[in-house]
Amino acid sequence: MKNEKLHIKNYTSHLLRCFFLWFVFVFSLSGFSQTDPKVGSEIDTTSIKIGEQIRFTVTVEADTMAQVIFPEGQTFSPLETVEAFETDTTKKNNRFTLQKTYALTQFDSGSYKLPAQRIEINGKGYFTDSLRIEVATVPVDTVAQKMYDIKELMVVEKSNARFWKILIIVLLILVVLGGLVYWFIFRKKPLTEAEKEALLPPYDRALLELKRLENSKYLIQDEYKQYYSELTNIVRSYLEEDVHVTALESTTDELITKLEMLRDAGELKIDNDTLGHFKKILQTADLVKFARSKPPTSVAEQDRKSIEQIVIKTHDALPEPTEEELMEQAEYQEELARRAYRKKWILAGGMALGALLIFMASLSAFYGPKYVWDTVTRHPSKRLLEGEWISSSYGYPPINLEAPKVLVRQKTKIPPEAKDKVKELQTFAYRDEDALFTIAATSTSFTQPAEPEFEKTIEQLIENFERNGAKNIITKQEEFTTISGVKGIKTYGSGKFKVPESKDLVKGEYVILSFGGKGFQQQILLTWLDDDTYAQEIVDRVLKTLEVKTEV
Repeated sequence: MKNEKLHIKNYTSHLLRCFFLWFVFVFSLSGFSQTDPKVGSEIDTTSIKIGEQIRFTVTVEADTMAQVIFPEGQTFSPLETVEAFETDTTKKNNRFTLQKTYALTQFDSGSYKLPAQRIEINGKGYFTDSLRIEVATVPVDTVAQKMYDIKELMVVEKSNARFWKILIIVLLILVVLGGLVYWFIFRKKPLTEAEKEALLPPYDRALLELKRLENSKYLIQDEYKQYYSELTNIVRSYLEEDVHVTALESTTDELITKLEMLRDAGELKIDNDTLGHFKKILQTADLVKFARSKPPTSVAEQDRKSIEQIVIKTHDALPEPTEEELMEQAEYQEELARRAYRKKWILAGGMALGALLIFMASLSAFYGPKYVWDTVTRHPSKRLLEGEWISSSYGYPPINLEAPKVLVRQKTKIPPEAKDKVKELQTFAYRDEDALFTIAATSTSFTQPAEPEFEKTIEQLIENFERNGAKNIITKQEEFTTISGVKGIKTYGSGKFKVPESKDLVKGEYVILSFGGKGFQQQILLTWLDDDTYAQEIVDRVLKTLEVKTEV
């Protein structure tokens, strides 16, 4: 009996194990069928005319983790790919449905086969069905539309007006450049103060430079390194020119040794105390320049005075030149300076002129003459467009936008008749008188939560144009939407506007953007010259960056 029960128990366990294995097998088959991808394709039409487009759509159903690669490029030959649209993805349960649409065309009539396309899913290729496309010609009605022979060629005389115009412009430019070259290079000009100073004898020039150093602000601004650098350069340059010793490239010890050798040779009558004091000043300068030492201000001022005495003593120790030598030296130095100056400027002017012509010609060929001319003449609107733009928020409720300049708060008073309705009025504006460009932003808060009267405020702005002398104002209106989807009213048009401080009228354009809600209103005004492409780009950029708050 006990064995029989044990046998029944084993048989039951075996049945349960078989049922479990069968359940796992069925479940795995079901799971496998869910992960198996599906590929389908369809086309909107099988018959088109030459140049028309067909839409070929590939649909893929796959798991969310599947990697799907659609065909790219001209894989639809003999049909041509016009555009491959973005993949449309939808999710259902644990699977994705991907749709990829292609625009295809053909410019020759005939019957064409759209080849099967390979879709790669997780490294495995799946293919769509091939399709037959009929491309028909466009019939021409030769009865209703008369046919004409090709006309004979006509000989037209070539106009030389453009050639003469270019030639006159080139000649004018050459005449202007020639006049500038003569005026700045070949014309005999009086020497400037800097040139006269450069022609002074080394002794006089050293004293003048020391006097200028005394009046400098180096010590006040705590620039001791610059102070001592100029102090030692002045005395070294003087020694090199007047004493004829290589002082600029010598170290402190080397310079003192050379001066001692000149003294011992009898060519420089200078005492040991002066040389010792000079060496001490040079050592102090070395510590300031290389060890960042900072002596007291009184010591620095005394060092300058000591250097001045050293220059005087050194000059007195040199043999006095004769009057003839002085005259010859002065005339010779002046002539050398003039020759070097003229030669330098002739060479520099010729090179600069050639480089400028080549540069301007290259820029004109690449960017166009107008762009180059506007750059050279610093076109005011172009300067605004290419300058550093500023992104800011103006007023409350805030108006956010980018502008070439900061809008400045304007002093505005609420009219007496509107004080019971308007709680606060904030206006910010910028105007470029040269470019005749204006941008203004106004935020208005009402005392009551009422909707703004856009038409009334727009009409008031137009009337304000007319009061300021504007004429022939054309007004158009359409809906405007900001980058975040806030809708408003765009009022725009053109007219003849008065130039400030003048009676002249110029053709211009304007845009008024109006936004608002219960209890507030926001308006942006832009005006600019007609046919000013740079100003138009500024307006477009402002409108693209404009953002307003929809509620207070």
